[in-house]
Amino acid sequence: MRIISKQRFNAFAAYCKTPLTVLIGDELQWYEADNSRILAAIIRDKPDKEYTGIILARDEKQRYRWISSTAFFKTKILARSALRHKISEIIPNLERLRTQGDNDKKPVDFFTPLEKTKQPLNQSFLSLTELEGYSPAKAIIEPMMRWHEDADGNFVEQFQTTGFDSRIWELYLFSLFSEAGHAIDKTKAVPDFCCTGLAGDFCVEATTVNPSKDKKGNIVPPPEIESEDQFRAALRDYFPIKFAGPLTEKLRKRYWQLQNVQGKPFVLAIQDFHTPAAMTLTRDALPAYLYGVRPLETPTPGNFIERIENHQWGNKIVKSNFFGLDDAENISAVIFNSSATISKFNRIGLQAGFGSNRTKILRYGTAYKKRNEMQSIEHYSYYVSESSATEQWVEGLDVFHNPRATHPLPMHALLGASHHYLKENGEIESWLPEWHPIQSFIRIEVG
Repeated sequence: MRIISKQRFNAFAAYCKTPLTVLIGDELQWYEADNSRILAAIIRDKPDKEYTGIILARDEKQRYRWISSTAFFKTKILARSALRHKISEIIPNLERLRTQGDNDKKPVDFFTPLEKTKQPLNQSFLSLTELEGYSPAKAIIEPMMRWHEDADGNFVEQFQTTGFDSRIWELYLFSLFSEAGHAIDKTKAVPDFCCTGLAGDFCVEATTVNPSKDKKGNIVPPPEIESEDQFRAALRDYFPIKFAGPLTEKLRKRYWQLQNVQGKPFVLAIQDFHTPAAMTLTRDALPAYLYGVRPLETPTPGNFIERIENHQWGNKIVKSNFFGLDDAENISAVIFNSSATISKFNRIGLQAGFGSNRTKILRYGTAYKKRNEMQSIEHYSYYVSESSATEQWVEGLDVFHNPRATHPLPMHALLGASHHYLKENGEIESWLPEWHPIQSFIRIEVG
């Protein structure tokens, strides 16, 4: 019975918890045994302030679930001793005891290439499954994928071929909402997530910004950005237009009219994959488009905000202020995370002890850092390890709240994120955590 981090335990087992778990007891220590076939935790019961041990093992679909527990004890030491004894009794009978009897389907497998697909395998999928440097990401996705319910029937094929980035974004959201303590109802294919937690219910539809294509289906290269002026021009108009396409498309689908969404906050989750590093460049363009405001390049006393009517790039013109559009009051918030890519899975996987022990990851970029109640932008650089500061799935998440929302999203539904609100004077008021990455890059070293 080896003690492990909470991060590693949750990577295996967070998906089997219910929102009420935190009201019943506090997890104090976490363990694995029998080559990770068994997980365990010491829990302090809140009502009686007694200690017990719980034991989890993989069911028929390879999902970690409860199989046994100890009695309750007055001390943690007694509970740990009983837990160790209980595990030693279970190991010889594990194959029988892990059977739950409620599974009639094979374990979900994202990684074995499908035989019937006509599409070539995505290069990023091949890197994930074949390169040692991405073994931490592959290993942390493995227990997660066992809980996946493929409601629309094409997740695995798209993950392996044409929709790798979009599906990685959905896996990130699944991890995010599970970490935040929400139960996810996947019995309905639409919208992508219906979450239930102590903060209440809310629903989420995921979307992505993808490369532009011409009428023949060929990818249209993005504009060249080789100077500061070209970048500012793209930030003012080209990037907002890229966000406008998928967001207005989702708005037209009127998800809030669905029976399972009615009366609940409804959130759009967007990530930018229109170029390989787009999400590290376009973050500031999103609030400009959502709220129709941006800081003046040359502010004057009492005048530092510019109201935006439209964004234009070439012959393309779109109306700004997404939250001001007809029917947009039904969108509670838009969420975005510039660092939620396969690299985040790789970092968290490595930190939780997954993957090849020859893999090293250097992370670097820029972040907001709070010092003496003041926020400043700082550069950072560190090697990811089990001893470095624990990275959470919520880290880097921006939540842009709709000032016109019929059903506002509570801030505490996504604790640890940066929350942004539009004030009446056009300012955007932001509530940031102590450390919030803006740009995140990695360098993988193997050896």
